[in-house]
Amino acid sequence: MKNIRKIFAVMIVCLVASACDEQLDLKPKSAIGENAFYNNTTEVEAAVLGIYDGFQESIQREFAITEMRSDNTKTKSSEGDWAQFETMNVRPTNAAISSYWSGMYNVIFRANNVLENLEAVSEDNIRLQFEGEAKFGRALAHFNLVRAYGAIPKVDRTLSVLDEQAVTRVAVDEILAFVATDLTEAIPNLPARSAAQEGRATVAAAKALLAKVKLRQSDYSGALTLLDEVIADTEYSLIEDYNDVFYNELNAEIIFAIQFLNDVDAESQDFSYEFTQLGSTSGLNYITDDFDAFIDPLETERSAVLYSPSNSSEVGKFITSSTNNVLCGNDWVVLRLADVYLMKAEAILAGAGSTTSTTAIEAYNRTRARSGMSTLPEDGSATLTLDQLLDERRVELAFENHRFYDLVRTGKAEEVLGAFAADNGFAFDATKLLLPIPQREIDTSFGKLKQNPGY
Repeated sequence: MKNIRKIFAVMIVCLVASACDEQLDLKPKSAIGENAFYNNTTEVEAAVLGIYDGFQESIQREFAITEMRSDNTKTKSSEGDWAQFETMNVRPTNAAISSYWSGMYNVIFRANNVLENLEAVSEDNIRLQFEGEAKFGRALAHFNLVRAYGAIPKVDRTLSVLDEQAVTRVAVDEILAFVATDLTEAIPNLPARSAAQEGRATVAAAKALLAKVKLRQSDYSGALTLLDEVIADTEYSLIEDYNDVFYNELNAEIIFAIQFLNDVDAESQDFSYEFTQLGSTSGLNYITDDFDAFIDPLETERSAVLYSPSNSSEVGKFITSSTNNVLCGNDWVVLRLADVYLMKAEAILAGAGSTTSTTAIEAYNRTRARSGMSTLPEDGSATLTLDQLLDERRVELAFENHRFYDLVRTGKAEEVLGAFAADNGFAFDATKLLLPIPQREIDTSFGKLKQNPGY
């Protein structure tokens, strides 16, 4: 049931109503905490749901820093700040990178608030679940930030604006280790899908995310163990129809998604609208000529979903059914089982350019067979290459914000994106694989936050 947002809204209304007095309390909501708010399980749960609500806001423009910096998508007409992404010339003053930074750190703030107020929860099992959810949320936000910006401040507690930790960049490896620790500690505390409210973090979600982190750390055996555990979980399966992955939401393939509701002002998204010619900048996240040329003419089943039937330049995975075009209810899928199968093949490759492992080939074949595409023999006679795997991920996971980070993680980014840049007449170098630190953050830190090289 897609009711997590409704429950959160009702809980907040009730809590605010109970606190009303003759005079409005104008303290910012971020100041609510400790003695004023977290007094019992219900109040802490409202804060837990606030973590998911934070993600709902922060991922709205994630497509720009991922898909539009890859060879997959572009703007329709190269307008404004958005054009900076398609030419990999993002400026520190770009509004989208600034809102992404602040949005993810807001999620981290919310998660830390929960972790520091768990003593208000009297039931041990509920307290542990809330802890697991908060650590999952904190880990996902840090992981998103470190992949986008490189070294970042590690925020493992609520910080004041004067705290040096808030403006001290920490090495990528240390951030990844911190993320891995959070997820490792979350796993034993999170419920199975059948025991969780839909839309909240589960043990499978934490394992799948931790596996992705371990691939980034080149811990291939650790990733493989986790991926096998997720695949063995009978609550998840590849569904038969590729279209249903995106239009029959919360299906058996979805491991973690950020939920939205149609036509509900506070619980809807507008990225579905922006992906069309009706969007406020006349179309964002449009499909590149490079992607068009890459797609096999035999890709009929997946192509019917990748491309909008009304305009073949538009992405088809997020077409809204809302009454109001800017109040869209399409969920954003963060983790699904197809990704897990393909990560398994990558873990078995273990950084090599190819493998004859039948286990890797079987995992690779799963998504291709589902969409009616040719598969490799599983009798030991075939070889799976890294390029084949990346090609399959590009199609299967197209426009789901994986392509750019797949290329970076596997060491292919400079080769692939360099060639793409040359073909499209713009300059590219390896410094562009990281976004600039937002100028607003540098300014408010009085220069203590240092800019990335090349900006």
